[in-house]
Amino acid sequence: MEAAVLLQLWALAALALGGTQTAPGGTLTTLPDHRISLETGTIFVHELELELFQAAFLSESEEEDAPPITFHARLRDHPDLPRWLRCAQRGPHGSAFLYGSPTAAEVGTHIIEVLASNRLTYETAAQRLIVSITPSPEGVPPYQGEFLVGNLNVEELLPEAVQEQFVQAVSTVWEHDDVHIINITSALDRGGRVPLPIEGRKEGVYVKVGSHAAFSPCLVAASSPQSRFHCHLGQQPLANCYDTFAPHFAIRWCNLTLLQVLPTPTAPGPVWGPGVLEGSGDFQPPTASPPQDLLPSFLVTLLVPLAVAAVLCVVLGHLMCCRREGVAKRDLETSDIQLVHHTTIHGDTAELRSMARSRDVPRPLSTLPMFNVRTGQRINPMVGPPNGARDPLIPQQR
Repeated sequence: MEAAVLLQLWALAALALGGTQTAPGGTLTTLPDHRISLETGTIFVHELELELFQAAFLSESEEEDAPPITFHARLRDHPDLPRWLRCAQRGPHGSAFLYGSPTAAEVGTHIIEVLASNRLTYETAAQRLIVSITPSPEGVPPYQGEFLVGNLNVEELLPEAVQEQFVQAVSTVWEHDDVHIINITSALDRGGRVPLPIEGRKEGVYVKVGSHAAFSPCLVAASSPQSRFHCHLGQQPLANCYDTFAPHFAIRWCNLTLLQVLPTPTAPGPVWGPGVLEGSGDFQPPTASPPQDLLPSFLVTLLVPLAVAAVLCVVLGHLMCCRREGVAKRDLETSDIQLVHHTTIHGDTAELRSMARSRDVPRPLSTLPMFNVRTGQRINPMVGPPNGARDPLIPQQR
């Protein structure tokens, strides 16, 4: 109760320090900025508490249950979050988490804008997170291991208490206390399949830890080639440290990855001078270049394509006009019987045409216009009044 009262008082103070604006789709409440400092090479988790944003809304729901709230986060002046940061919210009735692991390329200040939307009253509450990232003084841990936890979702492993419990289990296996979490990634983001909606099925979480101490013999044995061979056969790898994570964490030992990061020597950068040229006298610009004769180049560029085009035209004209076979050559290569048949056909066709022109036969009646086959009467189709189109189609009977 005391924690809830303190949280409500903090929200009221935040409303007083922040502000309220009327948006076209509802009321927008602005919470004060929240500043966060973190180092590279470590996991960053920020919980967006549902109760905090519920208390920030102006209107209170009359229902007993808390209203559903959906969180949306993005980098300022960008449509989405930066590449190293993710937002996870399982449902509208639960809190959301911003988590990620910044690298040396993300050193600087990042402004994250968070917008909480009430799905019942359409009220919104906004808050800015000012994240300052600094380089880690210890650098990148040389020994890193990645574990796959198969019985948890990513939002179940993000709370600080669960992380401490996991670090304690890893320290027991590592046989050293200098162990910390570097990154947490959902198995779905690594190409995993969405589990079936059956109770007990989880997505799985990849947890990368690092340390300055060497790997323990148990971890080395679990990632040895013999263990990989056992995993290929569907058996457990050769290790004796399975029960250190049970019963809270179900480790998939066949997916264990050990990585030793060697320190990379930094190349010496350029030596910056004072920015002033050495005193070697006044600057002497280069002399003007002598004039060049561009006529030969112009002639070569113009005449060579024209000469090639002319040669191609001459060759094409010779092939088309001067190398035709002709009728005489064709007749010499054709057999006499085929020539006789061809000549006979042409002669017979000409004779039939001349006979048809010489006979005096009247034109068939069926080809005449408006010929009545039954009576043989010829009727002019144009007979009738000029306005014959207005006559009724069916004449009146008398």
